[in-house]
Amino acid sequence: MLQKSISSSLSLFRKSSRLSSGMAMAHVNKTKNGFRWKAAVPSSKARNSARERTCHTPQFTNPDYKPSNKLQGKVALVTGGDSGIGRSVCHLFAQEGATVAFTYVKGHEDKDAKETLQAIKQVKASDAKEPMALAADLGFDENCKKVVDEVANAYGRIDILVNNAAEQYKAGSVEDIDEARLERVFRTNIFSCFFMTGHALKHMKEGGSVICTTSIVAYKGSDSLLDYCATKGAIVAFIRGLALQLVKRGIRVNGVAPGPIWTPLIPASFDEEEVQRFGNEVPMQRAGQPYEVGPTYVFLASEAFSSYYTGQVFHPNGGVISYVRISQAVVHKTVSISGIRIDDM
Repeated sequence: MLQKSISSSLSLFRKSSRLSSGMAMAHVNKTKNGFRWKAAVPSSKARNSARERTCHTPQFTNPDYKPSNKLQGKVALVTGGDSGIGRSVCHLFAQEGATVAFTYVKGHEDKDAKETLQAIKQVKASDAKEPMALAADLGFDENCKKVVDEVANAYGRIDILVNNAAEQYKAGSVEDIDEARLERVFRTNIFSCFFMTGHALKHMKEGGSVICTTSIVAYKGSDSLLDYCATKGAIVAFIRGLALQLVKRGIRVNGVAPGPIWTPLIPASFDEEEVQRFGNEVPMQRAGQPYEVGPTYVFLASEAFSSYYTGQVFHPNGGVISYVRISQAVVHKTVSISGIRIDDM
């Protein structure tokens, strides 16, 4: 009863439709100091890349990415791999030679899962095994065990586990978050990390890698995603504690805390005005694309590149280096020290 009741809340999700994007550019003759010159115009590749980065719908693959067998022969299991950052990670892992399995939620994510599975098949290495897409509600331990057992039975082991599955819902006040929703979000976002990792470790040897997706909101907070923030903060603590626990076994544990990234969670959670403003507050003044975050997971999954990294959280967030936000006007105070005047904000 509990599982069925909680799982029904997943119907709240809707995937966004793809928006068209484009901008015409042409050579322009200008006059400067009496001389006529032709303004430099970006190449078509550069223009396309810029459009993809600023597009309001998720872009999962980067045509300029050059794989180099960083994960050849490895077996990777990615939760929430059907869309968003998860899809980009699955695609990159396959490009780098890994055998890839991923999870998704049956029903509203079926189409995305099929697309991801097909994308993996198109780029997988010749010596990699066929990818797997497994439908599961990971908020419950028995479901996580079934997923891990199926992957281990099919591939013999698990070298890389990416705990990426998550969900979020907006609420204007803590008073609007009821028990069912709170449990649903915590089960999907943090309980699944415990369940999946606990079962996967039985099939993971020295040199293995566990990567967890947390978020920028774990550090700066969010007044409308309070329960989501709490789970992402818990994931940071989970990463650090688990890293200390597994270091003697030669298994690395790290995390990725993306900033504003165009994933299906954004249009599903925000209104149109918020979608249009999304990402404008970071120094780069735009949201990132999943394909800009995915290589971080490749780095952390590859023992050759990140063998000395554990307990770390990486921050692909468009240049945010401080999480202090001042909503009111800043008041300047003047302080005098030994006759020297210092303006202190």
